[in-house]
Amino acid sequence: MREVPPLDVPELLAYLVRQSGAFLDQLGVRRDICDKIVESLCSKRKNQLVWRSLAAGEPPTVDNDKINDELDLRVASVLQSTGHCYEGGFWTDFVKHDVSDGKRHVAIVTTASLPWMTGTAVNPLFRAAYLAKSAKQKVTLLVPWLCRSDQELVYPNNLTFSSPEEQENYIHNWLEERVGFKADFKISFYPGKFSKERRSIIPAGDTSQFIPSKDADIAILEEPEHLNWYHHGKRWTDKFNHVVGIVHTNYLEYIKREKNGALQAFLVKHINNLVIRAYCHKVLRLSAATQDLPKSVICNVHGVNPKFLKIGERVAEERELGQQAFSKGAYFLGKMVWAKGYKELIDLLAKHKNDLDGFNLDVYGNGEDAHEVQSTAKRLDLNLNFLKGRDHADDSLHGYKVFINPSVSDVLCTATAEALAMGKFVVCADHPSNEFFRSFPNCLTYKTSDDFVAKVKEALANEPQPLTPEQRYNLSWEAATRRFIEYSELDRVLNNEDKSAKFRSNEKIIAKSVSMPSFSEMVDGGLAFSHYCFTGNEFLRLCTGAIPGTRDYDKQHSKDLHLLPPQVENPIYGW
Repeated sequence: MREVPPLDVPELLAYLVRQSGAFLDQLGVRRDICDKIVESLCSKRKNQLVWRSLAAGEPPTVDNDKINDELDLRVASVLQSTGHCYEGGFWTDFVKHDVSDGKRHVAIVTTASLPWMTGTAVNPLFRAAYLAKSAKQKVTLLVPWLCRSDQELVYPNNLTFSSPEEQENYIHNWLEERVGFKADFKISFYPGKFSKERRSIIPAGDTSQFIPSKDADIAILEEPEHLNWYHHGKRWTDKFNHVVGIVHTNYLEYIKREKNGALQAFLVKHINNLVIRAYCHKVLRLSAATQDLPKSVICNVHGVNPKFLKIGERVAEERELGQQAFSKGAYFLGKMVWAKGYKELIDLLAKHKNDLDGFNLDVYGNGEDAHEVQSTAKRLDLNLNFLKGRDHADDSLHGYKVFINPSVSDVLCTATAEALAMGKFVVCADHPSNEFFRSFPNCLTYKTSDDFVAKVKEALANEPQPLTPEQRYNLSWEAATRRFIEYSELDRVLNNEDKSAKFRSNEKIIAKSVSMPSFSEMVDGGLAFSHYCFTGNEFLRLCTGAIPGTRDYDKQHSKDLHLLPPQVENPIYGW
């Protein structure tokens, strides 16, 4: 056996910097700076790789991934030569779901549920349906259950449910009416409470306990930051084999608009980093509009409701027959709160009132800021016609030719995708949240307010191009599901491929996860433990904005969901 030379000082330092990435990131040291330090320390190894590439007749290019792989191989080889075998981290729990029966299980956990027509209620529902459609894996959708008092605050049209079974039937019926097939997946509920201040639902108790251990295989956390801000329970990455987070919301953009927003945004940014590191293996960001999070890649994994694509096909058929598909001009649709683009819209129209003389815009939406938005538009004498909010697929909206969406707070606007699917023009900001839509010829982006005027006039003066089959497919949930499986590495997990990287050295396979310790994993585990201790203290929870009494579920939740009383589930011994 050939003797393996020991690690030199630059290699040890480079490996320490790489493994300290999680800790350094929490201190504000960017990942690209760490990469440059590692590259500098490994300059000798880089030169060797360049000469090796030239000798093999390959291009003499060596990227960071190649350098990192070579460094891992060196460390693994040295550790193997000493007989050392690393079996796990200080914080690691190896009790994982057994998938020996060959049937994988996917649990999708989200922060909202129908009939609340918000993105985190609708998109995870479609994701569950299309993942279950292949019948290759079992799927459970875990949604919040609200007590009657909270239902009355959240759900529209005075719609409430007396039992989880009643709400489950409502959700399945709504979904199957839109997708056109029977979606074979299970819906379960966890206790949730509505926060009026945050206009969102916060979990009560340990959400992970509502997926039985026998089904704890793959977890998809829709809005992982939101789900875990106050999570006090089992670590997701300990209970599940693979945990994927999907970032829906640009929380920092919303928070910056509030009082003391800059300070709050700074704190939330670091808390988000912490919970992502502590609880996820992989994170998908729908667009670059979200904060740069660890373990993340950017990919749009959302599609549009199939009925919007059918509307678009019908519009194309009408135009082929020479019929007028669009009889109305422009409109905007969205929840009537300032952060949803209403401020930007009013500012643009007020600045260019003379340039857009005679331009009228119909605005559809309900919301907490409705009175203030409408009074501001009236005071500025803008040609805005305010109408009640309605479903984007409503027949009354089919005749509009132009959808205007100036919002820069969205991560990926569902309404924009729906308008494109219906064959309309979309006028939107040149912003990272709209990057996915730029490839569509009917998407007109603007950089300046003058450019906005030009794009509006261009849209009103022309006819949209019919969508090609490829463009329709890219908007569909079939394509979104394919992208999700690829970018979340779910294809590898479902095929039972070993997660641990393996290196070939002297014709022997070296398993990275067994051969070398990971300081990064130890840091992640330490962050999870610190977060667990922090969220266990009611005073600290309240100081950071938690709803009182949400560390555990309450008596009403235990009654509605047929759970053990909270004092039995989480007993307190002593007085």
